[in-house]
Amino acid sequence: MSTLLEAFHLIATWDVIVAVVLASVFGLFVGAVPGLTATMAMAIMVPVTFALDPIPAVGAMVACSAMAIFAGDIPAVLLRMPGTPASAAYAHEGYLMTRRGEATRALSASLVFSALGGLFGTAVLIVAAPSLAEVALKFSSFEYFWLATLGLTSAAFVASDDRVKSFISLLIGLGVATIGMENPAGMPRFTFGSIELLAGVNFVSALIGLFAISEVLRSVIHSQPAIPKVDLARIGNPLREVGGMIRQYWRQMMRGNVLGVVVGVLPGAGADIASWMAYAVSRRFSRQPEKFGTGHVEGIVEGASANNAAVSGAWVPALVFGVPGDSITAIVVGVLFMKGLNPGPTLFLENPQNIYAIFLIFIAANLLILPLGWGAIRIARNILNVPRNVLMPIILVFCIVGAYASNNGTFTIGVMLAFGVLGYFMEENGIPIAPCILGLVLGELVESNFITSMLKADGSLLAFFERPISGTLGVMTLLVWLLPVVIAVRRSARRRRESMPANN
Repeated sequence: MSTLLEAFHLIATWDVIVAVVLASVFGLFVGAVPGLTATMAMAIMVPVTFALDPIPAVGAMVACSAMAIFAGDIPAVLLRMPGTPASAAYAHEGYLMTRRGEATRALSASLVFSALGGLFGTAVLIVAAPSLAEVALKFSSFEYFWLATLGLTSAAFVASDDRVKSFISLLIGLGVATIGMENPAGMPRFTFGSIELLAGVNFVSALIGLFAISEVLRSVIHSQPAIPKVDLARIGNPLREVGGMIRQYWRQMMRGNVLGVVVGVLPGAGADIASWMAYAVSRRFSRQPEKFGTGHVEGIVEGASANNAAVSGAWVPALVFGVPGDSITAIVVGVLFMKGLNPGPTLFLENPQNIYAIFLIFIAANLLILPLGWGAIRIARNILNVPRNVLMPIILVFCIVGAYASNNGTFTIGVMLAFGVLGYFMEENGIPIAPCILGLVLGELVESNFITSMLKADGSLLAFFERPISGTLGVMTLLVWLLPVVIAVRRSARRRRESMPANN
């Protein structure tokens, strides 16, 4: 109890409160601008932490990351332009709800379930950090291969009912992921002599192009139906509809929370992969799968729950072993070392008050999402009342700034425009974008871990099933692949048997 009281004293100071609030506002702004990712917000925050004491510095990083992940949902829902990659999974669902005049419902779900997911992840971080980190460290290249492959399997569930077109989209993403030298052999592939492509295709630029630029092109080429006008004075209380959603979708919320924490704990995964997997699981096990792709709030509930839960989960290996859970916590680990809070088991033993202070800041940061996020939503809703011929050029400027900032080069702007054209033609021909994004996210992870595992196993495929966790994930993946085939064969055989008497 004395340690907890000391932790309260550490955070109940003006410098901590001001740092957390200002960092939250900054994360809110950066996350809401397409292309300016949560990782970028954290990187920009690092020089600011030089002048802060350890607790305010870490508090600022916690608040900034939590707010930026949520903020990406605002342009995703209003304009189908994800502010961060973690919001891309359910951007289409939210945008279709906006077109029906249900933007308030979609944004309310995103806001509240993001906060609840962050609080759930924080609770897990407080209670089970050492145990979860120990499990995460048992993951080798074999386990990561199956996890990434299982993620690729989600492409069948996040897209339309046309599995052939979904597979084409996935292959496009996987093909793009092979470009560059980011492969185990370290050899240039499909670079066509371009030095800029040696590092591969910039994911942020590709994401902006596929979602935002394609939408701009569609607006220019086709006359879009007008989005219903918004009466900003009647936005109301965000909790008004959410109570009913929690009662109706509490299973989806818990499932997203658990999945988000599990994926977040795994080093190298993060909120991006968690949101895609959560949306795919939601669609696969929904009682109303036909509503997905038409503007259904259920996918937003589960995806948003997983997002911020993954952010908290990524701190588990970062704090306990100094192993970053994602790119965000990779930056945080550097700040922890810089401030003398060296991550590891000794941090829990020698400075427990600092750890408790960080936990309390996590709680405060996720609670701040509600008032600050709702204020941002009220301001952002004005976007829907701006004429599209005025709005689209402004969005194009933001996209160019975001693409340039992602790699500080003009080449990424060209990549963004190329993927914008690609995204436009894909959607015009009924090819969904979501599987393509999954291929881009997971392609390199699948390849590198497969090659590494084959080298470890001296070419033996049985090694992928010899480890307990790897074998379990492998069997699960194969079952997901084979069950639809078995079911289709049995249905075909049953139809043939039923038709035989009629033919006789």
